[in-house]
Amino acid sequence: MRVLFVCTGNTCRSALAEAIAVREAAARGMRDMRPSSAGTSAWDGAPASDGALLVGIERKLDVNAHRSRQLTREIVEESALILAMGPHHVERIEALGGAGKTHLITDYAERSAAGRAIVDPFGGGLEIYRSTLDELERIVALAFDRIASERLDNGGAV
Repeated sequence: MRVLFVCTGNTCRSALAEAIAVREAAARGMRDMRPSSAGTSAWDGAPASDGALLVGIERKLDVNAHRSRQLTREIVEESALILAMGPHHVERIEALGGAGKTHLITDYAERSAAGRAIVDPFGGGLEIYRSTLDELERIVALAFDRIASERLDNGGAV
């Protein structure tokens, strides 16, 4: 299952969410999970931000090899589930054909419609990166709980 995480530049939030999802899938034995990420305004090939790299090291998340990529219609089409960091990302993804499989990550994970975005730490200090990473770790784990639950409800298929 291809799960796509989307933010703006694909150097902070979605890059970290992808790394967390890789770790989460391995820990749960979900070998068919294929987490990836993209950005609505990304520069193809940019590395993860310094803050994302540093907090990643602190939490044993490997974002060293991460390279940003611009969200495209093809990326949207190949993804089974798309989790966006903010409402404006959802709008852009849906404009590229992602309606029906795109959710605000907090709404999907918490099974709500609160519309709460994940704070963008770009340009901030390490404390904001740590706070964002704390929330992403919690939210991605909840999202994986939901994926696992829906797989059970659907006889293993999602």
